[in-house]
Amino acid sequence: MLAGTGLSPDLVSDFKALTAYPFMVNAFEAGTIVAVMAGVIGWFMVLRRQTFAGHTLSLMAFPGASAALLLGLSAAAGFFVFSTAAALVIGAAVGRSRSNRGQESAVTGSVQAFGLACGFLFLSLYSGVLANYETLLFGSFLGITTSQVRVLALVAVVALAALAFAGRPLLFASVDEGVARARGVPATALGLGFLVLLGLAVAETAQITGALLVFALLVAPPASAQLITPRIGLSIALSALIGVLITWVGLALAYFYGDPVGFYITTLAFACYVIARVARALRDRAGGRGPVLLGTRAAEGPA
Repeated sequence: MLAGTGLSPDLVSDFKALTAYPFMVNAFEAGTIVAVMAGVIGWFMVLRRQTFAGHTLSLMAFPGASAALLLGLSAAAGFFVFSTAAALVIGAAVGRSRSNRGQESAVTGSVQAFGLACGFLFLSLYSGVLANYETLLFGSFLGITTSQVRVLALVAVVALAALAFAGRPLLFASVDEGVARARGVPATALGLGFLVLLGLAVAETAQITGALLVFALLVAPPASAQLITPRIGLSIALSALIGVLITWVGLALAYFYGDPVGFYITTLAFACYVIARVARALRDRAGGRGPVLLGTRAAEGPA
């Protein structure tokens, strides 16, 4: 079956068509890696109420790609450099004042505005021909190479290993930062480190969904998982699983119907969140207890 012709009644034939081309195999491998990393790190982002910071870091893909274009480098390099740099600036500027949401929002908004301004400057300085700019904004599964998949896998392994190492104190600081500081948890360092991990996750996700639709994988699957179950470990695993399924289905639909992959991933993620939200509302109306994260007491450690 040719791409863009739609799904057929024979799902086995469709699956063979999906895996017949190396670029689609690379797309599924890269999408899986990105979805797992975004699902896990996004879960902590939603818990810490730092979605605005995640949104700002996602927009850094624009100046990052523009700068890379101006310097003759790959867009992926610009994604990683600018997203990580913006994370460091936000983390260092906020410092110990994360509890002051107004100050954090002001710093994050200022970084966002400056980054976008730099992006427009880099584009104005570029004298070449701009091609496929929509891919930067809305994502594409075409042109993902084996070397890119390896880079994504390496970054994901390092980031998830760092998160696993600092996960328990980070969870404690995310739930009750004041008490965590009183018990000696380095909340400031953890917050800065987490923003760097978030920047890496955003840079990875933008290569699949595009800069404008990163939130499809960073917010919707974690938010849905937290609505479904209060168990921390299960919720994180479910967040990654939802992200992977959304990515697989989105890639398949983009291949068979020829529309941007970012559209399908975003639509599926939104539908998943709406279903989880409605199910939660119906359960609450029926008298069931809404999910409250279990295990946070254990994260605090001994008194």
